[in-house]
Amino acid sequence: MNITARALLVSLLLAGTGAVVTGCNTKKDIDITKLGVETDPPEMLYNQGLANIKAGNMTEAGKKFDAINQQQPFSEWARKALVMSTFVKYRTGRYDDAVQTGNTYLKQYPGSEDADYVQYLVGSSYAKQIVDVTQDQRAAQQTIEAMTKLVNTYPKSQYVSDAQEKIRFARDQLAGKEMQIGRYYLERKDYLAAISRFRIVVEQYPTTNQIEEALARLVEAYYAMGIVPEAQTAAAVLGHNYPDSRWYKDSYQLLQKGGVEPSENSGSWISRAGKKLLLGT
Repeated sequence: MNITARALLVSLLLAGTGAVVTGCNTKKDIDITKLGVETDPPEMLYNQGLANIKAGNMTEAGKKFDAINQQQPFSEWARKALVMSTFVKYRTGRYDDAVQTGNTYLKQYPGSEDADYVQYLVGSSYAKQIVDVTQDQRAAQQTIEAMTKLVNTYPKSQYVSDAQEKIRFARDQLAGKEMQIGRYYLERKDYLAAISRFRIVVEQYPTTNQIEEALARLVEAYYAMGIVPEAQTAAAVLGHNYPDSRWYKDSYQLLQKGGVEPSENSGSWISRAGKKLLLGT
């Protein structure tokens, strides 16, 4: 920033606070750094930001990076600063801000060398906001969308493996939410509503850690309704895929009490879903 621009900035700031500057003012020069305005060159600000990160002063680091974007938007230093600003906001728990800054970067520089990393930070910011299955799982869905974009857009990225792990976790959460609602209906003997939730898990989330219980709960719900063939099919699919599961043991014993055993009806939707389980899809 040259002397003229610096003087103009000072005058604008002072005007905003009601101060008056005149050409005949004989007071000593004002220290612009005390006004909270970063005036160092972008390269220096960037290095100062890195130094603050290393020292553990994330708040000050964020100020340095944000200052670069304010001074020279769309410059190469601004591009780098956006990456670091996203990182700082993520590390300091400002996840919504990290998502916003990250998405700004991805909109401006979708093909840059750091785009995969920023996409990963966006997905990780959503993942950090995933809550217990008794609560809204919007963050889990957003995690899946952001991390799937990373996997599909940047398949060779070093962050793909962790992105896939976060996708699996988020899918487990969504399946867990369906199970939580399904159990609620089951306890109240609203079997049709319960079955609809367990069916979602079986058909949409077959590779999650909820699948065994979902099949067992279908056995329980269908059996309680007197739809024994469907209960038998659910038990057969469960036993075929997870023969050592405690859920299969419980389902088998339930059917035995009624004098029947697991038996698969190939025309059932459960049987068709079971074939997908074998394929791991």
